[in-house]
Amino acid sequence: MKFFVDTANIEEIQELEATGLLDGVTTNPSLIAKTGNDFKETIASICKIVSGPVSAEVTATDSENMIIEGKRLGEIATNVCIKVPLTLDGLKACKSLSSEGFQVNVTLCFSPSQALLAAKAGATFISPFVGRLDDISIDGMGLIDEIMTIYSNYPDTLKTEVLVASVRHPLHVVEAAKLGADVITVPPKVLKMLVSHPLTDKGLASFLEDWEKTGQKIL
Repeated sequence: MKFFVDTANIEEIQELEATGLLDGVTTNPSLIAKTGNDFKETIASICKIVSGPVSAEVTATDSENMIIEGKRLGEIATNVCIKVPLTLDGLKACKSLSSEGFQVNVTLCFSPSQALLAAKAGATFISPFVGRLDDISIDGMGLIDEIMTIYSNYPDTLKTEVLVASVRHPLHVVEAAKLGADVITVPPKVLKMLVSHPLTDKGLASFLEDWEKTGQKIL
């Protein structure tokens, strides 16, 4: 499973890129607004840090202007993935942009039927929002299961990758991996939580304590 980080914070991306764990980055207008930085400059900076897809979202709501904005975003760097909403106009834009060779991430997916349509429109990625479904007492990971099942029925025609989004905690990551999701995008704090375990910390402290008693040094 590929790991994307869901942030527009340059320092966080640089820190995580150094671990070798990042396969890409997802952003949206809200995340970039939090930084207070210029939208296109931020995308350009991120694209220089990571070699994988960097999702940059259009702000237009009609297909014509989505396409125009998408092409403009695609000019920023070759690894820009144009992000469009899962609306009828978004699907039209997806079809047009993907036909011209752009990577497209169709976002705000909340049903298997939406995911099927996005794949038919040529989406590179579909982004189901599991956390937001959980928030309204609907099983978000159940949606991932349904989408994976549908896509697996048509391996020769549906090439869209399932990008699990709106991830709130490590269990979402584990469940997505068990279901065979292609990609998961996580906030930096969740990615760091995946590393942590109290028994790891306890074991390391014990090893260091024993080493200190020997009075030896490696360097």
